Amino acid sequence: MKHFRLLVLGNGVSAYGSYLNMVALNVFVYDVTGSALAAGLFMAVRLGTSVGAGFVSGRLVSAYDRKRLIIGADLGQALALLVLLLAPEAGRISLLYCLAVVTGGCSTLSQVALRSSIPEIVGAEHRTRANSLLVTGRSLAMIAGFASAGVVVAQLGYTAAFVLDAGTFLVSASVLLVLPIRTRARSEGPGGAEEGAPGAGRRSLRLLWAGAPVLMAMIAVRAVDGLGSSSHNVALPVYSSLLDPAHPATFISQFWATWAVGTIIAQQVLARHNRRTGRTPGERAFAVGACVMSGAFIIVFSGLPTVPALATALLAGAADGVTEVVYVSRLQLVPDEQRGRLFGLSASAENAGFGLGMLISGSLLESFSPFQVVASLHGLAIVLCLALLTLLVLRRSPDGPGRLREAGDSAVREGRG
Repeated sequence: MKHFRLLVLGNGVSAYGSYLNMVALNVFVYDVTGSALAAGLFMAVRLGTSVGAGFVSGRLVSAYDRKRLIIGADLGQALALLVLLLAPEAGRISLLYCLAVVTGGCSTLSQVALRSSIPEIVGAEHRTRANSLLVTGRSLAMIAGFASAGVVVAQLGYTAAFVLDAGTFLVSASVLLVLPIRTRARSEGPGGAEEGAPGAGRRSLRLLWAGAPVLMAMIAVRAVDGLGSSSHNVALPVYSSLLDPAHPATFISQFWATWAVGTIIAQQVLARHNRRTGRTPGERAFAVGACVMSGAFIIVFSGLPTVPALATALLAGAADGVTEVVYVSRLQLVPDEQRGRLFGLSASAENAGFGLGMLISGSLLESFSPFQVVASLHGLAIVLCLALLTLLVLRRSPDGPGRLREAGDSAVREGRG
């Protein structure tokens, strides 16, 4: 865990760069082109690349060293930013869309490779704690990135923002380069046979196939969660402007800061629960948490006074943090040889849901209120979560998926999965 904490630090630095990048690049595209359509196309190219990169990343992390892939992804983003800076102004517009492809693909590859590697880096028994640390680091990075982006661009300019951004990716790659960590399971012993108990590979595959319907349902929930997440992201500036036309950014900053605090609090609670019980909350906790999260986001847009609205945002952040860790930890129970492809599929589903939701939410806001848009898309997520919860209840039996998941936990802890 000592080495992993350093990895979390490096990942947090690169996450800060990503959030800074998200704001600075979008504003830069609009400034350079003077076109809202060009800025929207830039975001569409980046999201579209992220969707396609999920499938490709799943294959790459299953075939190649994941540590090198993460380092390569960080260096690729840093290099792309530096090329944009050094290019003549006349060629920057076309390079912007190349940059969208590079950043979208590399960020997805890095995420898939890191999530797939955690059980091998820290040990399966510590994966929940490790996932909590990563979520906490990224939440802090999000606050810092969004809060500082406007100041950096306004006070120092785009060049300084892009140099700082590239520097964060170089820091992350350097930290990972010097860490003595292993990112892939040792599948073969000295004689070429699979290590562990006899028949371990067959048991792992049986566990995977037995849990496949639930895993696919969880991935579907995450995709629809992406629809809901895009709705409150798109509706938030509109809603904030309605609350305070003179200061539209006030509620946005309060909302995201409170949401992030809720996420961090949830990680502390999860870590204590894991240390005390040695177990990770399962699929039911994921379904219930996703319902609470979507319901809380709907309530935030219902016209409450500021203090109750922010208290609800705190609850939404806590539920979001719980579902993120439970979801990733559950997928990490899958045997290492299948884990990369599963996380690649998950990344594509989440990014596709978010991208589609951006288009749907933007068009719906032309005719409906922010509350109606958020309630409709997050309501769809609640319906799917309730369907997943029903599936879990109906499937539960002495030999059902609950027992299979516990057996999977045990097999992974013992090094059999």
